Amino acid sequence: MPLEKAYEDPVVGAVILRKGRVRGISIRVHPRRGIVVTVPWLVPYAAGIRFLENRREWVLGSLERQKARLEKASDSGHILRVKDPVEAARLRAAARSILPARVAFYASRYGFTFGRIFLKANRSNWGSCSARGNLNLNIGLAALPEPLRDYVILHELCHLRHRNHGPEFHALLDRLCLDALSTPARSLEKQLKGWILC
Repeated sequence: MPLEKAYEDPVVGAVILRKGRVRGISIRVHPRRGIVVTVPWLVPYAAGIRFLENRREWVLGSLERQKARLEKASDSGHILRVKDPVEAARLRAAARSILPARVAFYASRYGFTFGRIFLKANRSNWGSCSARGNLNLNIGLAALPEPLRDYVILHELCHLRHRNHGPEFHALLDRLCLDALSTPARSLEKQLKGWILC
């Protein structure tokens, strides 16, 4: 069984149907990578197509918002090409010299214990925290303004205590952002959305 296949929707256009280890069907819309519908392994691709058809209006709106976001990021120079070999090498070197020290600083300041730090060049997120307490940080963080970079680090450190994005997680993150960065977490998150990984 193929892990993914192409599908041409008559309204939204090209779509990638993908099998994954997920509980339910999901749709992701990205300004450069397009539309991806992910379905659980045992669910037929046809169910993913039906799911997409029922949400076409949302997908079209999301495509418009993503297009505007891409144009704005391009105009302001806020596109980070983490998959470009030359740019990735520069970002990785900068990330090695900046990110581990910032993580250690905040972990010590706020009493977090983490496993290892992995620097990644992916286009899907700025960071993540594994069940083992390891932190995965995007090399693109090295190019962000310091408050946004530190916001992502604090976000992932907070996941060491709260594995989800529930009220306790957001309360902790907001408290740390106000203390460390003098800015509410929501404001920093909004600023971060002005940057795009590709």
